[in-house]
Amino acid sequence: MADFTAEKLAQRAFDFNLLTNQQLEEVWGALGTRDVPLEDFERLTVRKELLTNFQIERIKEGKRDGYYYGKYKLLYMVGSGTFARVYRAAHTLDDQVVAIKVLRQRYTDDDETRENFLREARVVIPLRHINIVPIYEVNSEGMRPYMVMEFVEGSNLRDFVHARKKLGVLDSLRLIADVAAALEYGSTHGGITHRDLKLSNVLVTSLGRAKLVDFGLAAMESNNEGDSTFNPRSIDYAGLERITGVRRNDQRSDIYFAGVMLYHLLIGTSPLFETRDRTKRLSVQRYREIVPINQADRELPMYIVHLVNKAMELNVEKRYQNPSLLLSDLRTSIKRYESGDMGMDETTVTPTESTQKQTTQQPESEGRNRTIMLIESKMELQDLLRERLKKRGYRVLVISHPDRGMSRFDDDPDVADCVIFSSAGLGEFAVETFNAFGENEVTKDIPAILLIDKRRKELLRQAKLANHRRALALPLKVRELRILLLKLLSETGIPQQ
Repeated sequence: MADFTAEKLAQRAFDFNLLTNQQLEEVWGALGTRDVPLEDFERLTVRKELLTNFQIERIKEGKRDGYYYGKYKLLYMVGSGTFARVYRAAHTLDDQVVAIKVLRQRYTDDDETRENFLREARVVIPLRHINIVPIYEVNSEGMRPYMVMEFVEGSNLRDFVHARKKLGVLDSLRLIADVAAALEYGSTHGGITHRDLKLSNVLVTSLGRAKLVDFGLAAMESNNEGDSTFNPRSIDYAGLERITGVRRNDQRSDIYFAGVMLYHLLIGTSPLFETRDRTKRLSVQRYREIVPINQADRELPMYIVHLVNKAMELNVEKRYQNPSLLLSDLRTSIKRYESGDMGMDETTVTPTESTQKQTTQQPESEGRNRTIMLIESKMELQDLLRERLKKRGYRVLVISHPDRGMSRFDDDPDVADCVIFSSAGLGEFAVETFNAFGENEVTKDIPAILLIDKRRKELLRQAKLANHRRALALPLKVRELRILLLKLLSETGIPQQ
């Protein structure tokens, strides 16, 4: 393109109806001459928003079409997939910004693919929901079918997560609640399923709202009665449906992949190992060899763990049966988390068979041969717990100051089998010492319990919890404390005689 001049670029832009005579005169006037370097012409037209780099490159490549689709002028490409490309475009009359999705050139001679593309658009056109990207128009430019959609200012969820590694609990719940709301709407308006749920098909607006795109894949497959794996966009669904034995377009498959996305947002990685290999994507092991979410993040509230597990249940009868049920639990979880409920009660109030048996045996034998250290400055709580635990056979060491408690372990690492840190009187100091206790090489494996007012959300977020380092809500239910003590001591192998 060494002989490509500013005048030649200007003439082609005019020929392709990208620049008017008046606009060109203004550009030449601003430059002072037509004998200018090509780069100067490009720089000025881009700065004045008369041309885009996308348009300039197409002109220089000698492409004579592909600048307009109907009444819309393409500005630049924003995404590319297997079957289509998506562009930002503007209406020629009012400059309304839209997204134009165009079938890729290599499929224009494939009648079946072209008709499937149009069918997808026609299915989605009637859908109008705040969490679904609307399609305004479907048409063809020559042999190239296209659809006109809302342009969402923001990014797709895949890029959103990639930039942040993982999301906070509330953000994750809210985004997937938006997805579930879109699925619910499709389910109740024609029984439409999505069938291609993945992070890249969720757009996140500048206000943080999630909106689903590509909602018509199920319709694209509706005329194909053969193997549902023919479409590379649905291969993950085909693998799941092969394992679970459900028919194509079962709404519970969408629910499974909504659970996969929620897992990914909360943990930062997908629960399914990612591969482009078709055989591996269809493998049974891919769906069975998943790290449980409560192992990937031991601090997640149990009600959120239960929600993810139920959404991703391979037994379809145990999975959420429709999007409305999933959405209801998501909204409930959002309210619980906003209120400061960290799921502490759920991890302790349900006794196992063994702990149930131990808590109903002779009172004095429950804590025999076990020593509990209580770190609390309030006398009334000291007295209460000392009395109640001693009745159960525990030896109770009561210490008012955390530093003195820690020094006891310096002298004797076996001074206590479990330590209870209470924030009732010590506040933030109790949380800091609880965390330090879990980081100290001598004490990090010793069971510990943090008593904390669940309304103190800022303190609870600071606590570093683990399977053997748990939290209980204040005001305290002593029976819950006893059950948790038995659970922690039995799991860490502290003997009872």
